[in-house]
Amino acid sequence: MVDTMTSYRLIASDMARSLQRVSKEPLVERETAYYKENIGNVKSVDDFMADTRLYNYAMKAFGLEDMAFAKAFVRKVLTEGVTSDDAMANKLADKRYKEFATVFDFTGKGAEATQSSAVQQGVVDKYLRQTLEADAGSQNEGVRLALYFERKASTLSNAYEILGDRALLAMVQTTFGWPSSISNADIDKQAKMIEDKIDFSKMSDPDYVSKLISRFTAMYEMNNPNASSPSSIASLLLGGASSVGISDNILMTLQNFKPGGR
Repeated sequence: MVDTMTSYRLIASDMARSLQRVSKEPLVERETAYYKENIGNVKSVDDFMADTRLYNYAMKAFGLEDMAFAKAFVRKVLTEGVTSDDAMANKLADKRYKEFATVFDFTGKGAEATQSSAVQQGVVDKYLRQTLEADAGSQNEGVRLALYFERKASTLSNAYEILGDRALLAMVQTTFGWPSSISNADIDKQAKMIEDKIDFSKMSDPDYVSKLISRFTAMYEMNNPNASSPSSIASLLLGGASSVGISDNILMTLQNFKPGGR
């Protein structure tokens, strides 16, 4: 296993190839084939909830697999849809449920809900990306967080969206060297801290996002030296020494980073 930044770049530099590799994993290939063959036959929320394989596949695609057990809750989200301001999906702080209910729009489209490209190929694409990130995380959690941040960055418009997402918050706290205990502080103060460091108007700029990820991976390596194999760490250490140290690359990344917040 190589260092966090190298692992991230190996995946992100050719995302299409990385996703293709994931799609060929036996379990992924089998579950994806089942989803494609059967999702078009689903005509209602009841049909969807009754097929555990389809349901679990879709939940994982939206990063909700940990909540797959809460079927009554998920049923309510899907049944109420997203049209009404009072719908549960619109009230939840976790926006993944709104995205889920928007794609599986049984309330608005009825029996035709599963015929859209968003439900068919769109959900498959999401499932593959989620699986890719999970696979990376099983080797190095820092790589998973970097990939997740890269995926979400362009959708972020304010600090509260980061504060409402545990993975994004962990990434940002690591990036700027903030302890996790800072989450106990006043929410508005936390938001101000984030906005002082991150320029949300640049979150669609790949270069800006790349700089944030570079700083994150450098900080992650410093905080989690065991995330990389001894051989890859040794190659980064000053003079190739085996004692604890900080690589030139990491120091340069930290020194060159300029906060972009307002």
